[in-house]
Amino acid sequence: MAREIAYLDAIREALREEMRRDPQVFVLGEDVGAYGGAFGITKGLQEEFGEYRCLDMPISESCIIGVSVGASLRGFRPVAEMQFGDFITCGFDQIVNQAATLRYRYGGRVACPIVVRAPVGGNVAGGLYHSQNPESWFVHRPGLKVVAPSTAWDAKGLLKAAIRDNNPVIYLEHKYLYRRAKGPVPEGDEIVPIGQAAVRREGSDITLVTYGAMVMASLDAAERLSKEGVEVEVIDLRTLSPWDKGAVLASLEKTSRLVVVHEDVKTLGLGAEISATVMEERFEHLDAPVMRVTYPDSHCPFSAVLERENLPNADKIADALRTLAAY
Repeated sequence: MAREIAYLDAIREALREEMRRDPQVFVLGEDVGAYGGAFGITKGLQEEFGEYRCLDMPISESCIIGVSVGASLRGFRPVAEMQFGDFITCGFDQIVNQAATLRYRYGGRVACPIVVRAPVGGNVAGGLYHSQNPESWFVHRPGLKVVAPSTAWDAKGLLKAAIRDNNPVIYLEHKYLYRRAKGPVPEGDEIVPIGQAAVRREGSDITLVTYGAMVMASLDAAERLSKEGVEVEVIDLRTLSPWDKGAVLASLEKTSRLVVVHEDVKTLGLGAEISATVMEERFEHLDAPVMRVTYPDSHCPFSAVLERENLPNADKIADALRTLAAY
């Protein structure tokens, strides 16, 4: 049975259910205990599970992730919260040099089943240090899985899948979606498989590939184009590494046109990898150049007005779709 709940509540529900299911699962991070987390996601967990399974940590992302890696080697399944995804850089070495390489270094004899939850993204007037989209740093690194849910259903199902995975998973939760993305979420053990994209809207003229908060804007733009006689197929990647190449290529073979939309900056973003893959493997199916709609190669301004000017939105996506349709 499904109920309509918010994205934020779906994350909390997944944590609570996984902690009840498996006593080896525990949560750690800054202010995750009595305070309940900066966004309230871990509220109530310490009361139910105690301070050793909902563990307040020092302001040290390197320590939080290092403790998680060590605990995973002792059979635990830590879920580490970065209070803001921007500060995941402080734990970068622990993620890319330790967690990502662990199974390879030990010849597959050990696993590193940690989840790093990172609130990311802009459009919340968070300014320079609270608005970044760090996904490209991690999709580049072998040994890591990276997921980015866009709906409350996926927020719960992907987090449960990530906690049960024996590899380190970077779980990117978009702050703009916390209370805005509401929808049906099943009660109980519904898992969203890592590595599978979802077709959010079917279409025959253009393939639009996106993820995270940009799914909302992309669907809005697609509806506008439908009124103009252009049917856009919207694919929500959900998993960024490994991304669902089969779903993207199958859609492109039908539409022959592709646009990739992401909030991350343009240069060496995920759109560049998808574009290169399409050029290498399906060039003969293209009737127009692959287009990208992204954040400019710039930092996020403190001004909310300037931030909105930089962000991809439905207007910018619709303009790109019209250009592709007319090519």
